[in-house]
Amino acid sequence: MPHLSTTRSFGSLRVRTPHVERGLKVGVMGGSFNPPHEGHRVVGETALRRLGLDQLWWLVTPGNPLKDNGNLRPLDDRMAACRALARHPRMHVTAFEAELKARYTAVTLAFLETRHPGVRFVWVMGADNLAGFHRWQSWRGIGQGLPIAVVDRPHWRLRAIASPAARALGRLQVPEVQAGTVAGRRAGWTLLSTRLSDASSTAIRARDRGMSREP
Repeated sequence: MPHLSTTRSFGSLRVRTPHVERGLKVGVMGGSFNPPHEGHRVVGETALRRLGLDQLWWLVTPGNPLKDNGNLRPLDDRMAACRALARHPRMHVTAFEAELKARYTAVTLAFLETRHPGVRFVWVMGADNLAGFHRWQSWRGIGQGLPIAVVDRPHWRLRAIASPAARALGRLQVPEVQAGTVAGRRAGWTLLSTRLSDASSTAIRARDRGMSREP
């Protein structure tokens, strides 16, 4: 995990995260969820089951610095939609990045390391995110600093495997048959096969815009 300078807000009690205890294995699935859909739930359920996680956090971000946030729905609306979809006793929806005022995943992970020492965090993302992971701030530090679970997404598997980040972090790849060991490692990433959902936030927004234009 990247070791960034601890900011004053790291110790602020205003930054609230779900309750967690030392020794637990927690997956963190970050995204704008604009809106959330069945594909997100599949990713979360797959990570919970295959990694043997105690919790899976849906981390709803204020906005993605790599995307146009002009059509971003209000944070409270996206959180409510996530809660309606994440109906599982070990799934928790949080938006602490807004309180932390963090724009980058590297800062978020440094905060979690400081706030919750002894918790075994795993970053969870879809294969589409791995394909563009090399564009993230401090992506090498993230990849070398904590375990990552990449869950297959329709039409993205080959592009993810061939991506600059996958090649650069190739020595850290854990075979899928050993996925259950990932949460106990200091670093390492694995690609998880699962049932595929064609649901897409982009497609849902396009459909909603089309419906709004109908007479």
